[in-house]
Amino acid sequence: MTLVVLAHGTNDPAGRATWGALLTRVRALLPDVGVRLAWAGVARPQLADLLPKLPSGPVDAERGGAGPSGVVVVPAFLASGFHVRRDVPEQLASLGRDDVVVTEPLGPDAVLVDAALSRLRAARWTDQQVVLAAAGSTDPVAQADLRVAADLVRERVGGEVPVGYVAGGDPRLADVVAAQDGPVALLTWLLAPGVFHRWASGVGAAVVAEPLGDHPAVASLLVERYRASVALAS
Repeated sequence: MTLVVLAHGTNDPAGRATWGALLTRVRALLPDVGVRLAWAGVARPQLADLLPKLPSGPVDAERGGAGPSGVVVVPAFLASGFHVRRDVPEQLASLGRDDVVVTEPLGPDAVLVDAALSRLRAARWTDQQVVLAAAGSTDPVAQADLRVAADLVRERVGGEVPVGYVAGGDPRLADVVAAQDGPVALLTWLLAPGVFHRWASGVGAAVVAEPLGDHPAVASLLVERYRASVALAS
């Protein structure tokens, strides 16, 4: 079996280094599995570059699972947006790879919320109003996923947790921060450093958490998604 971690894509050196460190953790947890990284856009290799080089395996028609030499793709996204629901299935169809299994994305998941809160505490959050800072999307399903993540944060910190979007969709993060009474702490709902995190750092929040990055919980969740898919196919 091969695990392909599908990331959003970045040419930012810090972002690429973070993904490299995360895959090192995943490989340590899956020493007998081939672990590869593909980008959904911006950078190479993408799925269309990588999958033709990987062996194909038989398909269990009843379960829809990959065979023992098949490929499992884990979308490393924090919401079920365009890439998860349309882009990846269309790419697989165009490549004729019906042996490839695509798991659920990483988020929203309570494990990641706990990891994000640990990043927030490390940034010396005390009692500031928490705002969830997300990349953003105009996709209603992705927006619903982000609200689920915010609700999970609210359950842990108490009080409302507004969501602000850095790049796509409304409400914009800068507007959400400006609308709060008193200082704001940004819980960063991003996986890696890069331009989105730099933009979030410039909206005037008193505290800005680091991205989830190579937090052990992210690596463990990637492995969990992979193992659940393999168990389903066996």
